[in-house]
Amino acid sequence: MGVLQKSRFNPAPGVIDFWHEFRKPNPYRLPILLMSSLPIAALMYYLIQDRNYVTPERPQITYISTLAEGRSDEEIIASNLENQEIKNLREAQEEALEARKRDIYKALGAAAGMDVDEIDRRGRAARAAEEAERRAQLDALMGRAEDSESADGDEGPLSDAPGESPAS
Repeated sequence: MGVLQKSRFNPAPGVIDFWHEFRKPNPYRLPILLMSSLPIAALMYYLIQDRNYVTPERPQITYISTLAEGRSDEEIIASNLENQEIKNLREAQEEALEARKRDIYKALGAAAGMDVDEIDRRGRAARAAEEAERRAQLDALMGRAEDSESADGDEGPLSDAPGESPAS
């Protein structure tokens, strides 16, 4: 205990002082003790209680559809064509906006003394490469043949046409 007595954080004098004060005859000693232990007792009562959580019942799902349930094939086709027209108009507006942006940047580049034709050529090549990559990814996802020659019906060099040898 020599180390504990030399420390600034020695709890022994505080505990001894509390015990001397608590032993004095005081009419409020026991009510104060009970009131000070009440929050801890209430917390322990709350934490120790046994709780049984039931699984919630499955929610009832109501599907909301904006389409009539008994539509005919002609109505479906007409709706699809109308939606495709709207999509095409949006894509055309987007492309016109992109072209307008490119024109503005060309004018800005020309005013700054840049070679706008070279920059435009590089941009077109980059956009074409991105489009080709996007189409290749889409073809791979859809399981389409990557070889456009076989899709066109051309028979490659390994054709077994009569009168031809595969090595020729």
